[in-house]
Formats: sequence, structure tokens, C-alpha cells
Amino acid sequence: MSKGYRLTASTGIHKGDRDYQQDQVILLNHPRVSGCVMAVLADGMGGRSGGRKASDQVMMTARQLFERYAPETDDAAATLMQMVQEAHLVIKLTAISSEEEPHSTVAAFLINPGGDCHWAHAGDSRIYHFHGSKFIKRTMDHSYVQALVDRGEITEEQANVHPQSNILLGCLGTESDPPIDVHFIPKLRSGDILMACSDGVWHYFTTPEIGSVLATLSAREATEFLIEKARSRAHGGGDNLSLAIIKLEPLGS
Repeated sequence: MSKGYRLTASTGIHKGDRDYQQDQVILLNHPRVSGCVMAVLADGMGGRSGGRKASDQVMMTARQLFERYAPETDDAAATLMQMVQEAHLVIKLTAISSEEEPHSTVAAFLINPGGDCHWAHAGDSRIYHFHGSKFIKRTMDHSYVQALVDRGEITEEQANVHPQSNILLGCLGTESDPPIDVHFIPKLRSGDILMACSDGVWHYFTTPEIGSVLATLSAREATEFLIEKARSRAHGGGDNLSLAIIKLEPLGS
């Protein structure tokens, strides 16, 4: 299988100005198939330990399903949807046995050895796809302000500073089943960049800024830069931050 790129990747996490960390992020290489990777990010909510329990469940479910995933025969989109649904049920069961209300967002993408990519998300953690610094697509938040933007009532810029920007219309662990949006990229190519991140990161950047950082810096440097810059822009009021970046670097670069 000849590919004109190599994958470079990085994850980053910081508790920001919060007392405790409820975000979680993992980057998994498939245990049996090289070139098959999955990134999963979860932003937990609900009490000191409730949010952490919720994001833990997302990670555990993701690990178990990816371990069993067979790229040559299994449907990646179905696997991602199963992950979201299973994590949602487990979080709901956790809630019954504890006083807290554990909830979590999820943003996950899975790259197959052939270069096709699937992603799924619920909540307001995002996945971005760039080619170099050129913006291709991102997930649309399941949030109150995104619904206002969709209806043309406010702009993207206004949404970022809206006082109710933290209200979600769907996530894992709630009474109703989470909305799950999936997206398919038939063929990744050299120069493509994928980033999953929690709102503690994307809240502080415009899309062109993110594209510029991802195209200019290595995956590791971009991770560090985005966390540092988001921290300074939060002026002491920052949320937990987490992100995962995968770059398809041209061979020989």
C-alpha cells in the first residue's frame, strides 16, 4: 500500500483555571493493524467527580470497541456510533448509582489504513478538517447558540461571546438519547490535518487562526501553542482544555 504521507500526531490537556480536570483525550493506534488510528476526546460535566466519571466512561468504551474493531470488515461509522451509544448508557447507569449528574461530550475520528476517515460527535467538542491552512469542514455544535446561528439570529462571532454559549442541546448521560452527527472523508491526502478539541480550546480562536497554527507548526508545537494561547486569552477564567491533532505530512518532509 503506497501512501504519499506519514502520520504525525499529538495530544494535549490542561486543567485551565478550574480546580479539577474533567476533560479526557486519547490517541489510539490499532493493536493489530498499522495505519489505523482513532482519536477520542470527551469533556465531562456534573459535579467534581461526576464529569470525570463520565469522560472516563467514554475513554473506556472507546478503548474496548477499538480493540475489537476489524478495519477490513467492520463499518467505522457504525463502530463510532456504537461507542457513543454505549458510553451514553453506561454514564446514565453511573448517574443512578451516584448523587451527581454525570454528562459528557464526545468527539472522535477514526482513520483506516486505506486513508478513509470517519468522525462522530455529540455536544460542543469539535473536530476540524484542514488541508494545509485551508479550512475544509468542522462539526456543528449541539448547542443553544449554534441553533441561533443556524436560524440566522446571531453570527458566529456573536455566538462565541454569547452569555449562554455553554448551554448544550445534546450530550451523553442525559435523559434523552444524544444526537450523533457522523461525517465521512473518502480519502485523506498529504497535507490534510485533523484536530479534535474541547470548547476550552476553540472558544478562543477563529477558524483561520486555527488553520494557520496547524499548517505552520508541527503537531506537538501546535498543541502546546494552542493551549498556551487559549490560557492567556482566558485571562484567568479558562475552562479545562484538551485537543488531539493528526497531520498527514508529505513523505520526506
